[in-house]
Amino acid sequence: MIVIIGAILGAVIGGVIAKRRKGRLADILQYAFVYALIFTLIGLFATLIIHRASV
Repeated sequence: MIVIIGAILGAVIGGVIAKRRKGRLADILQYAFVYALIFTLIGLFATLIIHRASV
């Protein structure tokens, strides 16, 4: 669940940043993808840490 939320949040943040910088559609999509990927990895590690700590 944390991973999915991270991906969506990252895509939105990346898209907004690219839009503020007056990027074209390709720029917005690239920023959204990269930020979604980064936030997904952060969410994955957070999930792993939470599961390891609960055992």
